[in-house]
Amino acid sequence: MEVDKGAPAQSLIETVNEIASISDYRCTVKKQYCNLARRLKLLTPMFEEIRDMKEVVVSEETVKALVSFREALESAKELLRFGSESSKIYLVLEREQTMNKFLEVTARLEQTLSGISYEELDISDEVKEQVELVLAQFRRAKGRVDLPDVELYEDLSYLYNKNDAATDPAVFRRVVEKLQLAGIGELTQESLALHEMVASSGGDPGASIEKMSMLLKKIKDFVQTENPNMVAPATEKNLVATSSGQTSTDKNCKAPVIPDDFRCPISLELMKDPVIVSTGQTYERSCIEKWLEQGHGTCPKTQQTLSSISLTPNYVLRSLIAQWCEANGIEVPKRPNRPNKTASACSPAERTKIENLLHKLTSANPEDQRSAAGEIRLLAKRNADNRVAIAEAGAIPLLVGLLSTPDSRTQEHAVTALLNLSICEDNKGSIISCGAVPGIVHVLKHGGMEARENAAATLFSLSVVDENKVRIGASGAIPPLVTLLSEGTQRGKKDAATALFNLCIYQGNKGKAVRAGVVSTLMELLTETGGGMVDEALAILAILASHPDGKAAIGAAEAVPVLVEVIGTGSPRNRENAAAVLVHLCSGDPQHMVDAQELGVMDSLLDLSQNGTDRGKRKAAQLLERMNRFIEQQAQAEAEVETETEVEVEAVIEPRPLTQSETQQPQPLSAVNANR
Repeated sequence: MEVDKGAPAQSLIETVNEIASISDYRCTVKKQYCNLARRLKLLTPMFEEIRDMKEVVVSEETVKALVSFREALESAKELLRFGSESSKIYLVLEREQTMNKFLEVTARLEQTLSGISYEELDISDEVKEQVELVLAQFRRAKGRVDLPDVELYEDLSYLYNKNDAATDPAVFRRVVEKLQLAGIGELTQESLALHEMVASSGGDPGASIEKMSMLLKKIKDFVQTENPNMVAPATEKNLVATSSGQTSTDKNCKAPVIPDDFRCPISLELMKDPVIVSTGQTYERSCIEKWLEQGHGTCPKTQQTLSSISLTPNYVLRSLIAQWCEANGIEVPKRPNRPNKTASACSPAERTKIENLLHKLTSANPEDQRSAAGEIRLLAKRNADNRVAIAEAGAIPLLVGLLSTPDSRTQEHAVTALLNLSICEDNKGSIISCGAVPGIVHVLKHGGMEARENAAATLFSLSVVDENKVRIGASGAIPPLVTLLSEGTQRGKKDAATALFNLCIYQGNKGKAVRAGVVSTLMELLTETGGGMVDEALAILAILASHPDGKAAIGAAEAVPVLVEVIGTGSPRNRENAAAVLVHLCSGDPQHMVDAQELGVMDSLLDLSQNGTDRGKRKAAQLLERMNRFIEQQAQAEAEVETETEVEVEAVIEPRPLTQSETQQPQPLSAVNANR
């Protein structure tokens, strides 16, 4: 049976190219991961020869073997990306888990590559020898593991488990040197890497990760002590200010913990005017402008060379920061007024390239459309000038037209290109006006998994504009987002959750989400062991609980036991959101208060009222006041019932005067019987 072999081969080539673009592996895994990437790149000639075969007929089994290897290659890509972007501290402390994953991926690559039948494939002898070499290297890699740096592991474990401040400076120096954490850029990169790694992890992001973050803070404090000229750490004194601008004098008032994503990687302070540089990283505008004015031509976080010095406002992040500030009772940071962005600074040659790509988009050849959409996707990802130039050239309506194409890969490229273009604020309006929302929803319903994930992310990006929340909600986007939240990959679930959270800020969309069954899905995510979606699920529930339908659905889902458990043992943010949901549930429904009390929520609320976030403290105080009042009312009602009972009993047993007949002596039984 003749089966198409070109598509799997082309997909393998694209995946290897993506692997080749991954660089800057963390120092603790650099040698092994570089070797793995190098071996995989050696397989490209084989895939190219398979793709270009015209007359060779291959069996269905061989094509299945190619597909299996592609799946193994995807796992390798994710592993290598993790080794490039994850936390150095995590990689050392979780060395056993990291090594096991590496060995598992290597073994799977060797097994699936061995399963490809080269006899059926007309591959040149030179390429066959190269593939055999790679196979031999995979086999050797299974039995040979580089020994980890034991001293580094012991030093980090010592710092990780030590709570007091009296620590040998020599230990810190060794850790800083070996992990290459001596500069502010390296430290902030590690901070963001740790946060991102935890956010996308399927493991438990609880106490161990919290301790790793504290460990990083210790290392940073040590480095700053050793090098006082480094940029000072973020001060949070401005976050203790009240909404009127007056600084609180309460010594017990603790500033809320700023999410790492909201801090500028340079200053580590809450961003007021976040902007995106050409590498895709976000910084506070004044900080990155100062960095550029000092003559730096690289991205502070990634150390990549900046292809452009243009700065694009990150409206999505600014919106999230504003929501977080309002939720925590903090004055929303104000940014200076700035003129709108001018036209793109792309060169004539770059504009010509874009025009040629747009010409290919209109081609009747599906391969031309696919390759052009893929290149536009990458160009739009690269920098802000490209995003403006691509939109100016008229790409948006052409990409919108490709959202309904039957070619799944082209469809994925098109929706992802629109996602990247939507980063530019002006492009958001153009994408909406071109009627993109129905097409994006179509991809969300019927596309491949990655296309559905990126469609959800695009809807989130567009929904930052308030009027778009209404339009997207009316387009039928919410039910497929709920479906993706239920059945998607980890990344897909997070994309869906982010989009749903933003859409449900608009009151009219909350009922749509509830009717789409989001509450039952959120409850499953809350109780899923190791699911990694507790933060997102609680954040959405906290929004929905303010809607009557949402409140009823959450109550019907028997959420109280889960909420009580989170209030007692969850992270600060999750305790806060769980308390916020419980406040709404207990409003007007005393049974929920009874259930929560019986589950022992009072002690947890007392702790939250003293040690929680600012919003958490307020919610705990509301619940405590409401529950104490309910307890008092119960006690009063019971006292009234008891009093009424005593009165009734007294009325029954109170003595009364005897009648004359009752005072006479009782007659003998026989006499009584005789008188009958």
